[in-house]
Formats: sequence, structure tokens, C-alpha cells
Amino acid sequence: MIFWRIKPLDQILATAEKKSLKRQLGPIQLTLLGIGAVIGTGIFVLTAEAAQKAGPAMMLSFVIAAVVCGLAALAYAELAAMVPVSGSAYTYTYGVMGELIAWIVGWALVLEYAIGATAVCVGWSGYVNGLLNNGIFGMVTPGSISLPAWLQNGYFSGGGFNLLAFLIGVAVTWLLVIGTSKSARVNAVLVAIKIIALTLFIVIALPAVKNANLHPFIPNGWGSPMGGVGVLGAAASIFFAYVGFDAVSTAAEETKNPNRNVPIGLIGALTICTIFYLLVGYGAAGSVGAQPVLDANGVALDPGTPAMTAACGGSQALVCSHEPLAHVIRLLGFPQLGNLIALAAIVALPSVILMMMFGQTRIFFTMARDGLLPEKFSSVHPRFFTPHVITYVTGFVVSFCAALFPVGKLADTSNAGTLLAFAMVSIGVMVLRKQQPNRPRPFRTPLVWVVCPLAVAGCILLFVNLSIVAKIVFAAWAVIGLVLYGLYGYRRSQLSPEGMARALEDVV
Repeated sequence: MIFWRIKPLDQILATAEKKSLKRQLGPIQLTLLGIGAVIGTGIFVLTAEAAQKAGPAMMLSFVIAAVVCGLAALAYAELAAMVPVSGSAYTYTYGVMGELIAWIVGWALVLEYAIGATAVCVGWSGYVNGLLNNGIFGMVTPGSISLPAWLQNGYFSGGGFNLLAFLIGVAVTWLLVIGTSKSARVNAVLVAIKIIALTLFIVIALPAVKNANLHPFIPNGWGSPMGGVGVLGAAASIFFAYVGFDAVSTAAEETKNPNRNVPIGLIGALTICTIFYLLVGYGAAGSVGAQPVLDANGVALDPGTPAMTAACGGSQALVCSHEPLAHVIRLLGFPQLGNLIALAAIVALPSVILMMMFGQTRIFFTMARDGLLPEKFSSVHPRFFTPHVITYVTGFVVSFCAALFPVGKLADTSNAGTLLAFAMVSIGVMVLRKQQPNRPRPFRTPLVWVVCPLAVAGCILLFVNLSIVAKIVFAAWAVIGLVLYGLYGYRRSQLSPEGMARALEDVV
């Protein structure tokens, strides 16, 4: 039986009260945290990856991904309002389906947050390198201050060590350690910069749209049995552009009046981001074209691979750019405005890294508090009131992975963990409606028996259409997690006989 060692929701709330984080985030800050986590590498960088997989039909991919995320957001809002503590899908699953499934979900969330943050680090470095290569607003000769080629890309994308991706990971780690409220204030400024940059892009690109650039509209079809291509393959990748809204729920324990403010932050952030994405996708594809680069057999190349890098060469195609939005504006004849958008991405993308690492550290903090990870990981800094130990560990992993791997593969791998978490939350809402129908629900998922099954089906559809590499990494990661749970978490859990004995000793 897998539904065992279920930690009652009332006990989860009580545990959080004993070792809690300070409540300091209001509704506006929370919504901005959500927007800050969502708008980032997905739209600033993965637009090119989506175009390579789906062509102009990437707009349909945005819609498909948005619908799946919207359905999952409604489920998240109900559970986050009911259980306003750190841990996100891990905590909710623990209280509904038991410890084993909760561990699997928590372990999968490492892929969502830590690997997701890694992908954004790589995306950020692409924009910085692009600005350096273009001479920084014409102040210096283009290329004269560029980093060596082997320091611009990671080892697995045809380079050596992505230095800038590594450095931004280290910087964000430091910012997270010094305090949540400080991070939130910085994030509010960065969100404003991103909104302005995307608005500028839309104003310039939309008038330049030509119908001819949108044909053929679906050059790679809807998908492949192996996944990774076509409209559905692009949707599975571009899903990353929406990942992050659930980080709002991980901040529930640090939110004032979470029963009201968490649903506002979740749904508000997702709605605002979806509108921007559709306008940006249409402007990019319609203004300069978004046709994929093909191999000798007429098959679209896999983005982020050495073969794709070689085929692009010095091509000006959208799908070849590491800074697609800035690239589009430059192609439209506004090089300085393109540089401004690149600068905005450089300044603002760290907010996405910040929120993803924020979510990762809070989930590990909660798992350590439950005894599934070493207690040291739940240590709170005496001055900054942040989980500093796990923040340092997470930052180390994120920084080094960012220095080595390509953005597209990282995003797909991140999506694999996210889709599992979203599906489990949707199932959890339905189970809880049956098991505890009378529990107070400050926010109720509308049409729950329609919304939640559709959310699960959507997650399965997108998972199937992920690249084969992402599926293999996900399977290997799950096996590693189960081994660790068997060796440590199973025995050290608060709900294990040993854990209960320790708790009894503390009381005595």
C-alpha cells in the first residue's frame, strides 16, 4: 500500500508553527514574486527553441501550456489556501497521499526548481554575451571585449565552462541568504523592468508582422511518438515559460493572510504572464519569421546540440539566437532598442533565478523539518532568518550545472519534475474533497471533477512529448531518490518509529 504514513494536515500546520519562517510578504509582493518567477528565460530565451520545434505554430504551444498551467493553478490555489506552509506540492501530497509519494514529489521538485534555476542562469549568460559581442551600445568595437568562445557556452553545448552562468548563480545565492524581504524588494524592481522590456518589444514587433512570415504555420506537425518536436513538443518545452507560478505557494508560510493572498498571487501572476506571452510569440514569429533549421534529410535539428550550433553558423535566423527578443528588434532595424531589451533581460532574469532557488530551498527546508533530509538543512540563520545551509548547497549545484549544460536540455528536464508535481497536486485536491469534505476551504477549485482530471491529462500529454533525454534523466533521478529514501528518509522520518521515539524524548 502506497498511501501510508500520511501526515494529517493539522499536524503539518502544527509542525510549521514550531519552527516557522517569518510572515512578511503581502499580496502585491506575492503577485510580483509570481510574475518574477514566471516571466524570464521561457520567453526571453526559449522562444527560439520553441520556434525550432514548432515554427510559427509555437503560438499554439503557448496556449496549450497556458491551459495546462491554468488548470493546475486552480488546484494549487485550493491546497495552498488550506495549508499555508512551505513545501508546495511536497507538503500537500504528504497530507493527502502519504510519505512515499510525498518524497517522490519533493525529489521531483528538485528538477523543477534547482534545474530550472540552472536553465535561467544559462539564458541570462546568453544575453550578457550577446551584449558584449555587439559592443555594448556601440561604445566599443563589437567583439573586442567578448569572452573567449569556450567561456561563453557549457561543455555539453560545444563550449567549455559558461563563466557568466556560474557567476550569476553565486550572486543570487548570496542574495537569498541575506533575507527574504530584501529579495522581494529587489524582485519588485526587476519585475517592472521585465514588463517594460516586453511591452517595448510588443510595440515594435506587432506593426511589423507579415502574414507571409507565418507560413508554413506548422512545419513540423503536431508531434512525434518519441516526443521533442512539433507543436506538442514545443508546448512541453515552452511549459517552462510558465513554471514558477507555484513558487508562490512555497512562500505561503512567509505570507501575511495566506488564505486570501496566495490564490490572488497564483492566478493573478499566471493571467498577466499568459497575455504577454501570446503577444510576444505572435510578434516574434510574424515580424521576422520562425522557420526551423533542417538537416540534410529535411528533419528539424534538435535545439541546443552541437549539430544545431554548427548548422546555424553565422545565421541570423530567429531559431539560432541565444537572445531571440533582442535579436528580433535588431533585425527590424532598431539595434539600440534591441540592446536595451538585452540589457533589461540581463538586469531582470536574476529575479527568476532568485525565485526558483527560493522555492527549492523552502522545499528542502520543509523535508528536513519532517526528518526526510538531515536536520542541518532546516537550520535558520540567526540574523537573516533564512535557511542558509540548504541555500548554500543549492547555490553550489545550480552554479556548476549552469556552467556545463545547454539551456534547452535543462528546461526540458525541469519540466519533467514540474509535470509530476502538478499532476499530484490535482489528484490530491480530488482525494481531499472525498476524504475531508467539511474541511474549511478559503478557495475552492471550480468544477473540481472537470478541472482536476483535465489538469492530470494535460500533464501526461506534455510529459509524453518531452525529449527522450529529459525522460531518461527523470527516470534516473527518481531511482536515485528512492534509494536515498530507503537508506535515510524511511528511518529518520518524524512518522517512523525512531522519529516518534525522538519526539517523545523531546516532550519528556
